[in-house]
Amino acid sequence: MIGPGDEILYVGKAKQLRNRLRSYFSAAGDGRAQIPWLMEKVQRVEVIVTDTEKEALLLENTLIKQHRPRYNIDLRDDKTYVSVRIDRHEEFPALQVVRLVKNDGASYFGPYSSAGAIRQTLKEIYRIFPLRHSSIERCRKRGRPCLFHQIGQCSAPCHGKIGPAEYRRLVDGVIDLLEGRESQVIEQLQQQMQAASNQMCFEDAARLRNQIRSIEKSVEKQKVTEYGGGNQDVIGLHQEGGEVEVALLFIRQGTLIGRRTWPLQWTLDLPELLSGFLQECYSRDVFLPDQLLLPFELEDAGLLGEWLSEKRGRKVGLLAPQRGEKKRLCQLAERNAKEAFRQRGSRREARTTLLEEIQQKFQLSTLPQRIECFDISNVQGSHAVGSMAVLVDAEAAVAEYRRFRIKTVVGADDYASLAEVLRRRLQRGLEEQNLPQMILIDGGKGQLGVLTLVLGEFQLQGQIAAVGIAKSRVLANVRGKAVERSEERFFLPGRKNPVRFRSGSATLFLLERLRDEAHRFAISYHRKLRNKASLRSSLEDISGVGPARRKALLKYFGSLKQIRAASLEELQQMPGLPAGLAVTIHQRLQGLS
Repeated sequence: MIGPGDEILYVGKAKQLRNRLRSYFSAAGDGRAQIPWLMEKVQRVEVIVTDTEKEALLLENTLIKQHRPRYNIDLRDDKTYVSVRIDRHEEFPALQVVRLVKNDGASYFGPYSSAGAIRQTLKEIYRIFPLRHSSIERCRKRGRPCLFHQIGQCSAPCHGKIGPAEYRRLVDGVIDLLEGRESQVIEQLQQQMQAASNQMCFEDAARLRNQIRSIEKSVEKQKVTEYGGGNQDVIGLHQEGGEVEVALLFIRQGTLIGRRTWPLQWTLDLPELLSGFLQECYSRDVFLPDQLLLPFELEDAGLLGEWLSEKRGRKVGLLAPQRGEKKRLCQLAERNAKEAFRQRGSRREARTTLLEEIQQKFQLSTLPQRIECFDISNVQGSHAVGSMAVLVDAEAAVAEYRRFRIKTVVGADDYASLAEVLRRRLQRGLEEQNLPQMILIDGGKGQLGVLTLVLGEFQLQGQIAAVGIAKSRVLANVRGKAVERSEERFFLPGRKNPVRFRSGSATLFLLERLRDEAHRFAISYHRKLRNKASLRSSLEDISGVGPARRKALLKYFGSLKQIRAASLEELQQMPGLPAGLAVTIHQRLQGLS
């Protein structure tokens, strides 16, 4: 469905297009209050005919991702949860924390809501089953096993400290743990401990005993709820007003391991909304379970199940349970969706309160729903960069952050650099019709004057509020000793005295955090450019060392420091490196060190 200016408003599919379109255009309507709003904007309808329902499903998904229609499901949070990957086809498999689940023959466990939490869990697993941490090739270049081996968290297969068969037993134990079969692991370790004790290998028996105790403690810390086994994703919906909250519960091997929620605009009927959500959510590289439990039946459930099964390589069932334990799981997911909606409403009210205080303190004409903060970073004028951090509805919008490499300013001139960054940002904002209600500048009256001048150039003084934030001052007594630290001060154009917030207030913390984010973002970009320039001066300026050879050198030796420390003989031993070029590299790097 296409609106004014050839804007694609909606993409849908149906087995009987005539019946579907009749429901949209009939005078009585289909009972959905939002459909008349859509139909008022539709100017024409284009139709694409496919041979099969599956082709229609794939085409619909492709067009939605390509055009992002306003009236289709759009999961704007593209972040996927982390999973644990282990490839049992390798000689010595290792654990990896990944975000993309690929159909590569490896085993994946998860998803897990917190990357930090799963890495902490893996630390405990390494103490029980010491698998390798780094690549075999990298570790074999070392003269001795790594530090992880010395502290008992790596079995050092790279240096022959363990054979493939014994290492495989460690891998099996890890997989059993990740799949929730702790009792089998403990039983096997107890048998091994008893056998070691009978052979009077008491050190091995004590090590196995400690492993058993570690597993038992880990199991005691978990609140495990049995839901009948298997891997399931359970979907729950909560509808209120013009919004729908979707909750997704992850159940792995009968254990509830986490949840995720999404707020969606209610622009479709619920079955169509749920179908679109499933297509959008599972079209990414994510873990696909054995079964999806839905709150109600879908007309295209069979088609979706076939598509998901092909994507996974194994059968994925879609079920709308009517009774029993699975029905109770769907009700649990619905309660989670309702609670997430309630919490989001509370956060929204709190954020609105913060923005209203900012509006009142700075005497703004509108609520500052989008606030941008700019900062400049350089060292003695070299590698000068600018940064922009963004708050949208009082929350950090990391996807909106931007970095600027200073192009027109020579030397350390923060005012000129700031003016360049602001001009480039406002010019693009005018072209894209995406301007903030308020700009916060990290600095005092000088930086604020630059901002005011640039806003005047674009005639945006009345549209964008300008505020400068100056760092706190340390007040000293007559002896020069610090006696008190003042709060952050905020300066406004045309006002002599600064604006202050109550010490410890949430609004002050929000603006300080925004300033710190802009500073952090600028510093990180500056360091990146400086490090890149340092690497370039060492390797890229050597004739005959291009990107491919530079990558090969770093891969072979491990780091730039080790390349510098390498002798001429070691450089000449590198496969594929001409002897003459090895001499040139050695001479240039020795001259730099």
